[in-house]
Amino acid sequence: MSNTPCSANPFTPISTCIEQVDIKGQYIQLAAPIQLSGQLNIVELLAQYPINEESEQAPIQIGIDEAGRGPLLGSVNVAAAILPATWSGLIEDAPLKGTPLSILTDSKQLSEKKRDILYPLVQQYAVGHIVADIPAAVIDQINILQATMLGMRLCTEVLLEIIAKHFNTSVERQFEVLIDGNRCPDLDYASLDKLGIKESVIDCQAWVKGDARHTSIAAASILAKVSRDKTMYALDAQYPEYGIAKHKGYPTRAHMEAIETYGVLTAHRRSFAPVRKALENVAHTESGNR
Repeated sequence: MSNTPCSANPFTPISTCIEQVDIKGQYIQLAAPIQLSGQLNIVELLAQYPINEESEQAPIQIGIDEAGRGPLLGSVNVAAAILPATWSGLIEDAPLKGTPLSILTDSKQLSEKKRDILYPLVQQYAVGHIVADIPAAVIDQINILQATMLGMRLCTEVLLEIIAKHFNTSVERQFEVLIDGNRCPDLDYASLDKLGIKESVIDCQAWVKGDARHTSIAAASILAKVSRDKTMYALDAQYPEYGIAKHKGYPTRAHMEAIETYGVLTAHRRSFAPVRKALENVAHTESGNR
């Protein structure tokens, strides 16, 4: 993985551009940069997960979720969140009761108004959080599944890299990486090992509907969903005729009619069948008019 800092401080806040990456042993130049942004509070992390060589260490739980796999337009956003130790756990056990995040659950079960309320609260109270914005060009380059897995991998690795620089790696801290879905990303364990984080201390778990089960995944779901919606509203302001604020890039009738009337945008995912078909129809019409 090759990255370049987008700001002078690569720790807190986190602001990183990924332009090249190793995917399954193949080192590739990405079609467009992946932007990662967030924050990690090292002081709070050390306070919440203190190093105690005489007792078993509480695992640092990293929840990960995505938003935007299905739309025809825009980025897929992947987010990771580390909550305070006592706030991390199964939602059904109510570890968030009495906290500012007490209404937190799967973002899809919350209204947009509640998600917008929770978004800054998650950013404020999470020990660490990060969002990866994987643009349409990368989705078209490596497919939506691999783009999503890459986002999950990058969020995990960037957080672990920063943690490794500030924690005593001679004490083998345990990490629980909780993924919403049915598979875990392929982490670059060789690079993590060089930082002092061995594969054996990383327990990656895939949870179907995990955003309704684990508080840390639910927190990540809020970050991913709201951050993606923000990019959709920005595109809507730029291209109001497409009605993006309403359909958020999903293949609704209104969206398909807008594509037919106004054409395919740069932000559209050309590898997705409806967009590909629209482009083919345009090419066929143009060839017929020659």
